[in-house]
Amino acid sequence: MTGGNTAINVGVFTVFVLITLWVVYRAGSRNTTASDYYAAGSSFTGPQNGIALSGDFLSAASFLGISGSIAVNGYDGFLYSIGWVVSWLMGLMIIAERLRNTGRFTLGDVLAFRMRQRPVRAAAANVTLVISLFYMIAQMAGAGALMALLLDVHTKAGQAVVIAVVGIVMVLYVLVGGMKGTTWVQIIKAVLLILCVTLMTVFLLGKFGFSLSSIMETASRNSPLGPQVLEPGARYGGTPLARLDFISLALALVLGTASLPHVLMRFYTVPNAREARRSVVWATWMMSIFYLCTLVIGFGSLALVGADTIKKAPGGENSAAPLLAFEIGGAVLLGIVAAVAFATILAVVAGLTLTASASFAHDVYANVIKRGHAEPRQEVRVARLTAVVVGLLAIVGGIAANGQNVAFLVALAFALAASANLSTIIYSMFWKRFNTNGTLWAIYGGLVSCIVLIAFSPAVSGSKTSIFPDVDFAFFPLGNPGLVSIPFSFLCGFLGTVLSREEADPAKQAEMEVRALTGIGSGLR
Repeated sequence: MTGGNTAINVGVFTVFVLITLWVVYRAGSRNTTASDYYAAGSSFTGPQNGIALSGDFLSAASFLGISGSIAVNGYDGFLYSIGWVVSWLMGLMIIAERLRNTGRFTLGDVLAFRMRQRPVRAAAANVTLVISLFYMIAQMAGAGALMALLLDVHTKAGQAVVIAVVGIVMVLYVLVGGMKGTTWVQIIKAVLLILCVTLMTVFLLGKFGFSLSSIMETASRNSPLGPQVLEPGARYGGTPLARLDFISLALALVLGTASLPHVLMRFYTVPNAREARRSVVWATWMMSIFYLCTLVIGFGSLALVGADTIKKAPGGENSAAPLLAFEIGGAVLLGIVAAVAFATILAVVAGLTLTASASFAHDVYANVIKRGHAEPRQEVRVARLTAVVVGLLAIVGGIAANGQNVAFLVALAFALAASANLSTIIYSMFWKRFNTNGTLWAIYGGLVSCIVLIAFSPAVSGSKTSIFPDVDFAFFPLGNPGLVSIPFSFLCGFLGTVLSREEADPAKQAEMEVRALTGIGSGLR
């Protein structure tokens, strides 16, 4: 259907890449210190960082995965959107200000503040690398699905080449621009994405006389589920197990956002805690607008394209938004949507790559290997080398996961983040007795339990939608492990602390509490 318009699609995307690479080069040319490379010298305002934060968060899962999930599963698909909007309340009320006041560059700065530095920083870096890779694999899978549709590439080898190209461009963003360049890419991409979904929503409503009821009525007639597509339960209803799976997914979505390393790292790009709070408010407004639009786009795709056509298209569920764009605006709108979707993937993966490389260079190289005496230039060089390695791993993982629903894959990354990081952040900030042993138990207990449950869940094997559908070694019945692994992490942190003879450092704990609440001692303006 779209093969004849390949030149338009590729042309629009190429123009975007060239413009953003120029912006990245201009912004990155002023990177002279580690602070510039990791945190853009804390030079962004709250509104700027809020837009960039929404750009960092609104990934291929949001644009492609949620639209497709709504088109196929109806009401239950929209639950992803609700979970991700609500999750920012925790970030605003509990995390943003305290985190900004306590750390400098990475999550390891906060978790290791009142603990033994080397083991905790190593654990924080390991977790950041694993979570970032899971998230990047989902984005790469989205890139493969999108190009399969736009370039009419049906072979796995062709889609693998596309994923590799996306990976190379994203590594260039990070190597050349650092945090400052990557942030400007996020801002440009967020503005384009909001404009794109808003225009699509207006065009779509116009086709149906600006009646949302009319869109939903047509969608229900065009769905194999019929009127049930507008009611809860199409995917997560029917059996007690399905309802448990939904609760587990909801926990991962709501609690995972405030635990994602690449989101938390954004709070260091602003000069003070007030701007950090403003960042979250701006990001929440941007994402609320976006997710309301995905509701219209998802049901509009079902009304005009149809669930069967979406499922059979290259890329499956992830193709709903591009197919709708072609239906209502032809090749030109499809090209624009393609460029915005690719911008989304490139910008998010660039942010993830930067976070993973910064965590390794700052926490492991500078503070574990060099014991805090690394030269800033050498530290940045290590970060750039790490970015290349992480990029290669993401390309390989993206090729392996190609064809999966992107929103579902990202939800697994959220479960990992909440399982490994949330308990340690909460305990570090609010429990005076918490110690190094408890920190390590919480981090590794949450991480390992979550990975094991994912590996032996229907997400990996045993069902038609699994990564390996032809084998079955699943013994854990839930698709998302958050319901088990998140409480288990809190339990591990508690037991690790109370069973340890190690005493917490009361002076460091008091210093962290004062700094988190007031910013005194953090060097903030």
